Amino acid sequence: MDSKYNPVSIEQKWQKTWAEQNQDQTPTNNNQPKFYALSMFPYPSGNLHMGHVRNYTITDVIARLKRMQGYRVLHPMGWDAFGLPAENAAIDRGIPPAKWTLQNIAQMKEQLRRLGFSIDWDKEVATCTPEYYRWTQWIFLQFFQAGLAYQKESAVNWDPIDQTVLANEQVDGEGRSWRSGAKVERKLLRQWFFKITDYAEQLLNDLDKLPGWPERVRTMQANWIGKSVGAYLEFPIVGMDKKIGVFTTRPDTVYGVSYVVLAPEHPLTEQVTTPEQQATVENFIKEVAAESELERTAEDKPKRGVPTGGKAINPFNNKEVPIWIADYVLYEYGTGAVMGVPAHDVRDFQFAKQYDLPIKTVIVADDSDNDDDEMSEAYTDVGIMVNSGPFNGEKSTFAKKEIIQLAEDEGYGEGRIQYRLRDWLISRQRYWGAPIPIIHCPKCGAVPVPDADLPVKLPESVEFSGRGPSPLAKLEDWVNVPCPSCGTPAKRETDTMDTFIDSSWYYLRYPDATNEQQVFDSEMVNDWLPVDQYVGGIEHAILHLLYSRFFTKVLRDRGLCNFDEPFQRLLTQGMVQGITYKNPVTGKYIPFADVNPEEPKDPKTGDKLEVFFEKMSKSKYNGVDPLEVMAKYGADTARMFILFKAPPEKDLEWDDADVQGQFRFLNRVWSLVTQFSTNNSFSELKAKTNGITQADLKDLGWSRYLITEITKNISAFKLKNVVKVYAAADVKVAIEAKLNHSETQQETKDDLHKGLSWIEGRFGEELTKAEKDVRRAVHTAIKEVTEDLDGDYQFNTAVSEMMKLSNALSDASCKDSVIYAEGLETLLLLLTPFAPHLTEELWQIAGNLGSVHTHPWPKFDPEALVVDEITLVIQIKGKTRGTIQVPAKADKETLEKLARESDVAQRNLAGKDIKKVIVVPGKLVNFVVG
Repeated sequence: MDSKYNPVSIEQKWQKTWAEQNQDQTPTNNNQPKFYALSMFPYPSGNLHMGHVRNYTITDVIARLKRMQGYRVLHPMGWDAFGLPAENAAIDRGIPPAKWTLQNIAQMKEQLRRLGFSIDWDKEVATCTPEYYRWTQWIFLQFFQAGLAYQKESAVNWDPIDQTVLANEQVDGEGRSWRSGAKVERKLLRQWFFKITDYAEQLLNDLDKLPGWPERVRTMQANWIGKSVGAYLEFPIVGMDKKIGVFTTRPDTVYGVSYVVLAPEHPLTEQVTTPEQQATVENFIKEVAAESELERTAEDKPKRGVPTGGKAINPFNNKEVPIWIADYVLYEYGTGAVMGVPAHDVRDFQFAKQYDLPIKTVIVADDSDNDDDEMSEAYTDVGIMVNSGPFNGEKSTFAKKEIIQLAEDEGYGEGRIQYRLRDWLISRQRYWGAPIPIIHCPKCGAVPVPDADLPVKLPESVEFSGRGPSPLAKLEDWVNVPCPSCGTPAKRETDTMDTFIDSSWYYLRYPDATNEQQVFDSEMVNDWLPVDQYVGGIEHAILHLLYSRFFTKVLRDRGLCNFDEPFQRLLTQGMVQGITYKNPVTGKYIPFADVNPEEPKDPKTGDKLEVFFEKMSKSKYNGVDPLEVMAKYGADTARMFILFKAPPEKDLEWDDADVQGQFRFLNRVWSLVTQFSTNNSFSELKAKTNGITQADLKDLGWSRYLITEITKNISAFKLKNVVKVYAAADVKVAIEAKLNHSETQQETKDDLHKGLSWIEGRFGEELTKAEKDVRRAVHTAIKEVTEDLDGDYQFNTAVSEMMKLSNALSDASCKDSVIYAEGLETLLLLLTPFAPHLTEELWQIAGNLGSVHTHPWPKFDPEALVVDEITLVIQIKGKTRGTIQVPAKADKETLEKLARESDVAQRNLAGKDIKKVIVVPGKLVNFVVG
């Protein structure tokens, strides 16, 4: 046995052993309760960062804990492997995206193994493999068949130099292309969409089914869905037979409409523009096209617009109002038009003031008689209707309903519920994604690729220039195919799918990851899903988590699964922050390796540096390489620090001193167990303590049942927790159950009573005070750690409890006792999910058979927490003079007697007259003297 803790060699040894034994394989039987533990899968960038380590360590602790608690656990891992970075690598490095991606996967997989995660790698998926994206395409066709996948024209970010569509993340804060630097334009292109709006109400209402999600995330999703109750109203266009439709949540203000605004991209814009305004409108549209959506809708940005020259009619009062276009109205939102009511909307008020448009008050406060148009700000509250024809004098809340009814009766509009949520644009004009399985036929239209022809594979011979349309569009042999329906020459869809689609269903594939015949076996998925604990970053609160919920509901409606929500509980872990140095003069970040922390100055300029914690990133030079930490301290120490430093949902500040602190703690555990094992034999102690054989029991003439029950528990060493204290819980419970059974014969009952008496005699010896103190510390730790892990996963306080137990064992004076041995083994069991390699090694050193990871999680004995003695304070006239140890259950008379007889009282009361004695049970005795 190595007397020194050598984490690297131990970790390599056990990782190899666990892999050979398939210890992390998912159970196939379902005779235990299930637990599905899942981390959000990573993009294979090639290297783990500390954010990964934190995410996956949290999930691994939960998975290991649940196995020990008797659950069958599914703990898989995969790769969100499509996306733009691989395509950029192809452009920059001249390497195929597939090769670059698979190299990164192999590298990161090895890093994950080194951290000792109990992942079932037989369930691994990678979204970029044909085996996976075949089923992504099949799911797309399910949406298509259900009428939930469609094409329409949509405004996109367009790079005029590279002649390509850009995702929002490819547009910088100044509205320029990340690659060419060109000012990005807005352009209409025909795109594919998923009709997520059909599920808006379900997605909103079912948030109530997710009490295990952070309230913050549920609120963010509710706001993103953005349900609004109001009215759809139509304003006829003067001189045309067309109308402008608007949605408003304030139909009670309709009599105050002084203008109507169209989005510049709205199809009606060109039609309503008069010849006199044509040049002005065209110039304005060009200016707006150069702005990003973020620029147009920014709250702090002045709103700009121009009149079209056209007019509309307010059908409620038959008055003409001008039609404008403005940058703050987007065609993709709502109807692409708004009614301007400057008196009762803050944005409209600012716009009207800026362009000198009429402002007409139609609602006033209940206690106001002011209905003039001179206002300093918009009045947005409810109140009394004025200047509103037949509704004057009514409360606006009541009039709102009447106005909607009038609109419906007269054909002006209708009551409507609208959502902020827009349909999901899934088209990407890129190569490295799942091809959309549609063929465009001049006769048949959009035709789905037959299931038998899936997957539509990505061709490998592709040129990557970063310019122009998708590389797929240039491959004529791939694009030109016959129509599957009629045989007419047709063309493949050259758009690929948004990578969010790949990650919207991967959790459904894991339980049946190698199925080649179907997307997954529904019975298997219904058994394992929903995910019991999902762990990932708060940055996915909206898109990924919302899309996954949408997918689950669609696939449920297609008969593929029987549950409504994919993730039962959600933990959003905080970021890992590193110490960061920044030069306030130059604005540059300085690598921490170049800075003296005692005197942080810029090594080049000598400027004093700002020092703060910020999210680790390459650009801030503040990252810590997990591989370096593991090489120095081991994976178990890295895991322990990650879990101990902060609650999982809070940001974590990396501190080398705290890392060293956890390393010292693990070394202390190593020393406790190895020193005890050197001086004592765990196995001999057990044999000495149990000391019972079947022969012993047969000599007593007991029934076979009783012999079996007792020896079964002894052989499993279940009596070790109750030696000398008669609590033999497992045996006692089994015997009492048999005693209480209605069919048990009296002869057997007599036999069982005899057995109970024998056990009580065998294990009825009193523990020493030192043993009681150790046992109390042990079972306190079991209780506290279990509560920390079964509640809100407060890993940091759980580690603190284990450190307390370690200290108690270090200070114990009964190190040759079986109670002490029980304490050491309990410490190992509690520590097992956190430091799996160390505990496995020490479990074997302690002479145990089998893996510590297959051992049941310990249960605390409430009786062990009962304190036999307490410290009683002795006071004279309210001042503390000393303390004594007294029985915990002593009554007032006994406490007074013990206090009077104590050395403290004898010393301080000699020759004094006791007037009164105040006894506070469990706390103090106060002598009032003359």
